[in-house]
Amino acid sequence: MLLKAPSRPDLKRIVVINPKGGSGKSTVASNIAGFLSASGHPVALMDFDPQGSALRWMQNRSDKRPEVYGISACEHDTTMTRSFQMRVPLHIKYLVIDTPAALQAPDLAEFTRGAHAILVPALPSDIDIYAAARFVSDLLVVAKVSRRMGRLGVVANRVRENTLSYRKLKRFLERLSISVVGELRDSQNYVFAAEQGLSIHEMQPSRVSKDLDSWKSVTNWLEDQLETELTPRDLLKPKKDLPAGPATPEQTDKSAVRPKYTDTVRFPGSAGRSPATPRTPGFEPPLPGTTRDPAK
Repeated sequence: MLLKAPSRPDLKRIVVINPKGGSGKSTVASNIAGFLSASGHPVALMDFDPQGSALRWMQNRSDKRPEVYGISACEHDTTMTRSFQMRVPLHIKYLVIDTPAALQAPDLAEFTRGAHAILVPALPSDIDIYAAARFVSDLLVVAKVSRRMGRLGVVANRVRENTLSYRKLKRFLERLSISVVGELRDSQNYVFAAEQGLSIHEMQPSRVSKDLDSWKSVTNWLEDQLETELTPRDLLKPKKDLPAGPATPEQTDKSAVRPKYTDTVRFPGSAGRSPATPRTPGFEPPLPGTTRDPAK
């Protein structure tokens, strides 16, 4: 699957991405779109997820609310060409992309290259932390997203404080050399907002005050990225069929290369790494249950 959205100098893309389903991508994407719209920005929300959660959110949205232009990218409308279906009107200056689940590594660069902001929602469970760690590895090594540019951020989603899973997620995020841009509560306010086609920022402030507080760091980070001009590094297209062996400065960003684990990676309740998940060469992210910090 390739991203067909046009690349315009005046179009700023925010990509919400995690190949594991159920991470809260659509919730994060729709709330960002609603925030930008309520702030007076002409914004479109492009939904690649076959579940169509972002599109349902837009269908629930009242015409009296600030416009969020919807683009369905998950199905091909046979009454029009694919390029026409995927077009972004010229008056739109911000494009929020809700990426598909089960996204394959070779497609990552098509979604992330040239994005002003890349957000990875992560849930507080062993399975989701493991999946997020492997995915961040692919973003850095395969898609060549640079840590140094600051475009990549992790959002801890559906967080319940003072729980074991929350503490595990905190430890993982603290060891990950990626910006943790926010921690969103596990709140029923998001369910109500989705039913009304609203973002948290458009609800009665007294009702969602805690949720608004948790979003401040996310929106502040997002605004900083949107105000920062893209550099040639942000537009870098990964080379194909790179030679095997240690990465050279020409092949990859040095900031994405970290030492490998030399001992067995073990997870709670298991004898070791699942053989079904191969390692990504040149990068080993911190994983839950490890007994060693790979950054040392």
